[in-house]
Amino acid sequence: MHTLNCFTAAAILLFSVPSLPAQTPEQLKSWLVPVPGWELPAEAEIFNPDNLFDRINGAAPLFLENNFREMTSLEYKKGDDYITIQAYRHATPEDAFGMYAAERSTELAFYPIGGEAQGDAKNLYFFAGCIYVKMWSNRSEDDVRPALHAIGKGLALGIDPAASLPPIAGYFPEKGKIPHSEAYITSGYIGHEFLKGVYTANYESGGYTFQLFVMDAKSKDAAKKVLTAYFTFTGQPLTFEEGALQIRDKYNGNLPLIWKGACLVGARNENGETPQDADGLLGELAGKLP
Repeated sequence: MHTLNCFTAAAILLFSVPSLPAQTPEQLKSWLVPVPGWELPAEAEIFNPDNLFDRINGAAPLFLENNFREMTSLEYKKGDDYITIQAYRHATPEDAFGMYAAERSTELAFYPIGGEAQGDAKNLYFFAGCIYVKMWSNRSEDDVRPALHAIGKGLALGIDPAASLPPIAGYFPEKGKIPHSEAYITSGYIGHEFLKGVYTANYESGGYTFQLFVMDAKSKDAAKKVLTAYFTFTGQPLTFEEGALQIRDKYNGNLPLIWKGACLVGARNENGETPQDADGLLGELAGKLP
């Protein structure tokens, strides 16, 4: 019998909407809005995986890990002042969200632009569709926030007017969850290459900080292969079955885990301890999965 993806319900909702096209630099430029006092960008610079290092140097590897495809650089001008826009196109919306989350800062304010946005008086960062947008200005004498937000809202509306966090992020329990901590790890989660496409959220409870994670392996057989690789690594017997499990990872400590169909749901604490409230939250999270 064919085993369905554990996020079948979410997938049905997603696939009922036409997929977004890969936005081109020309489209991105066409969605730029006029801002009083600022000159619209006249030209666009375009970078690909082969030459991204030329523009962002040491930051390029992280973008490539998140399946970067193309970056369009645009610049508004007002005399010697500028607002720079870097629009990074990734392979999927999950990859764009993952890159945004990887650079998210707790020191910035959050705004309702695109799927999620954050920034301050001189900077704005957000994701929408397959695009992660970074904007900043060199203008120092006043707050450039109104201009940044006007430009950002215009771009987000053009890229994906229905942009939001990935549906899977909505499955994480609210109790104890740290706001704006959801993330997506394309590969190599907690140092293991077999843990790919992992959604995470951070929690606080009883003085503990810990992380819940969900991996959708796409099928029950694939989930079993991932667990086989993990249990082989830990040296534990390969006699596991669906349900509650305990991973004894010498590098990450004891990880409580639930295997449910195509999904692996777990918790980890950086000190390798079993997080307080983890079992209850894991059960709640697993119970929400189709």
